[in-house]
Amino acid sequence: MEQKNQQHIEKDFKHLVRIANTDLDGNKPIFKALTKIKGIGFMFSNAICTIAQVEATKKAGILSEEEISRIESALKNPVGKMPDWLLNRRRDYETGENKHLLTGDLTFTNENDIRRMKKIKSYKGIRHMLGLPVRGQRMRSNFRKNKGKVMGVKRSPGMKKGGKT
Repeated sequence: MEQKNQQHIEKDFKHLVRIANTDLDGNKPIFKALTKIKGIGFMFSNAICTIAQVEATKKAGILSEEEISRIESALKNPVGKMPDWLLNRRRDYETGENKHLLTGDLTFTNENDIRRMKKIKSYKGIRHMLGLPVRGQRMRSNFRKNKGKVMGVKRSPGMKKGGKT
């Protein structure tokens, strides 16, 4: 009986699973595979597995079509099913509602936010314009880039590598 189930699982095994327009590795557990989608971290993937009622340690290639569709529907609308602090876009600038963005929407929204900050010339926008750190990091020893061509230490022609003539 076990051998029959093993053959059945091997026959239905998918090496690539497509969720949220991203190809996921079928050999990994689903909670690890979901973290490869941009905008999904470890905690969020565990929460999605709980909401979709899918065993988190189950390999992604073994999931049935019904389980994959439950995961996708949980990814499309996670608001209200999990705490707000787990979402990546709380109190959206335009609408004021909580959202969780994935893949291309996340990068597009992030670029628009930075563009808006630059346009209104907020402190963060100015720091973005100048290519400086935005979040208050120290600058004395870090962020020393764009200094031109580095020459290094110049030695006179009579000097050897050890420093003595």
